Amino acid sequence: MAVSNQYSLPRVSPQQATGSGNKVFLCNRQKKNAVCLKTLKHHFLAAMDTLEITDSEISLAIVSDKAIAVLHEKWLGISGPTDVLSFNLSSPKHAQSSGDGKQQASGNGKQQEIHGEIIASAETASREAHVYSWSPEYELLYYLIHGLLHLIGYDDQTPSARISIRRKERAVMRAIGLPTPPRRRPKTTCYER
Repeated sequence: MAVSNQYSLPRVSPQQATGSGNKVFLCNRQKKNAVCLKTLKHHFLAAMDTLEITDSEISLAIVSDKAIAVLHEKWLGISGPTDVLSFNLSSPKHAQSSGDGKQQASGNGKQQEIHGEIIASAETASREAHVYSWSPEYELLYYLIHGLLHLIGYDDQTPSARISIRRKERAVMRAIGLPTPPRRRPKTTCYER
């Protein structure tokens, strides 16, 4: 029986990332957690290359829990912080709209002229990385990749859509040479909760 390569992506090291005409603007608007913007941007461009995204402009903002909570309430009507928010700013000419207003992934694999903004919380990344016993930088990059997948049309509103986006997140992380995100909480003793 042949194994499906539906979710396998070509392996691209961050050193090979070309950007394919992509522009990524990155700013750190929080001071609580150290963030290496150069490394983060390099890995993000490699993820864009892996997903065959070309000629796109994406703004990345690293913020605090307080800042993302304000945006979460304003744009989604949900109080409290979240890990990541993404906004597709592509013009209707370039974005193929689905029922939920998100851009659909094209059948040819190439994603051209995506314009968007991804906002991620460094505090949430640090907290969750501690829970899962892995790097806060990897957790933050995982959030940015999740936001990027939303920009190209992935959804996580149904169980099957969540499975699909999780598989793609892991495939992208592997393709850019990073470990896949652990998502099972470590075992605890009967005294810990």
